[in-house]
This record gives sequence, C-alpha cells and structure tokens, in this order.
Amino acid sequence: MKKTYNIAIDGPAGAGKSTIARRVAGELGFIYVDTGAMYRAMALCFLRMGADLKDQELVGEQCGKIKVDIRYADGVQQVLLNGENVTDQLRAEEVGNAASTISAYPAVRAALLELQRNLAASSNVIMDGRDIGTLVLPDADCKIYLTASTRVRAVRRYKELEAKGEIRSLEEIEKDIIDRDNRDMNRDTAPLRQAEDAVYLDASAMTIDQVVERIKDLAAERGLEV
Repeated sequence: MKKTYNIAIDGPAGAGKSTIARRVAGELGFIYVDTGAMYRAMALCFLRMGADLKDQELVGEQCGKIKVDIRYADGVQQVLLNGENVTDQLRAEEVGNAASTISAYPAVRAALLELQRNLAASSNVIMDGRDIGTLVLPDADCKIYLTASTRVRAVRRYKELEAKGEIRSLEEIEKDIIDRDNRDMNRDTAPLRQAEDAVYLDASAMTIDQVVERIKDLAAERGLEV
C-alpha cells in the first residue's frame, strides 16, 4: 500500500511554481521540494569554478565531485552545496541561466534524480520543476502543468528585480524568458512538456490564493484526504 502522496508541478520559468508549491505544502503539511534549486546549486558550483558550461563532457566529469543536499529548517528547504548552505545565492539571474544550460545534460540530471525520488518515497511531497510529472515522478498522484503568458511572467520578474534595486527593461526580461522557454522545451534530455495526465492551469489572470485553492481541490479530487 502506498504510504505517501505526491503532487508534481511542471511549467516554464516564472510561472510561479515555487511560490505556489511552497504555499500548498504549508497548508497541506507536505514537504516542498524545489528541484530547480538543486540545479541552481550545481550551476553555482560550476560558475565558481569558471567552467565552460557549453563543455558537456567537462560538466559531466565534474558532477561526481559535487554534492547537493536538501535539509529542512522550521519546514523551510535549505540547499547545501558541498556542505555549504547556498540557499540565499540561488536566485541570481546568472545562476538561473546557467542552471537552464546544464540541466539539459544527462549526467547532471542523473546526479540529482535519485535524491528527488528518495524524498518523494519517504514523505508526502509537492515537487516542482520541468520534468517532474513526465520523468522524476511519473506515478505522482496529482500532476499540474502551471503556466502563464510570457508578459505576465516578465512583469513578475521585473518587480522582483526592482525590489532588489536591479533595473532592467521589461522587454529584455521577456526576451530572456522566451529564450529560456525555447531551451527548456527543445533540449534533447527531459524537455519541458505537459504530462498526458497533468491538468493544464494557466495562472495569468489568477491570484496566488486562487491557484493554491485550485491545486488543493485537484489533489482532493485525486484521492488526497484533507
């Protein structure tokens, strides 16, 4: 008998996956697993090394020397890179773009896949990423494909950067998002796509509260007892 309940959320960058998943996890008492943060941690390591991210062979060779761990403090995910807590360094634009590049490499994905699946097997989790419902957790109880228009996602990112004192043009941010979507959807390994049994949820005109309630309803419809 299955002892855990898993919710998988996939979707493009900036769709609000992390914010939504964190909220849902808190309200359901689940563990939130931000797989993107794992890839960002590995990307951060390569950036620190000054490695050529386009050299797939080099990146693959170094993967075995990089250790990414997940810990939870007061229910909040902390990401450790070779023992160092790097959680507060993972949202930089440079790190995100680097993560998008290396996440296309099979060696990188294989290095993190076991950790992700072990977490899901041992606890009730909500996990977000690009290939959770299609590859990481193909048997997840509830699958969501969460998206929003590129303009809505760009506006959200613009406001995030503005709050940090970073000013970039909205058009430039949207172009970056479109480029990243293309990379994620057209990569050879585990491309971003909607799982056949996932519910398509466009949050462009929805509030965070509305999206959270919708996902909770979908989970309940698929057997979650709350």
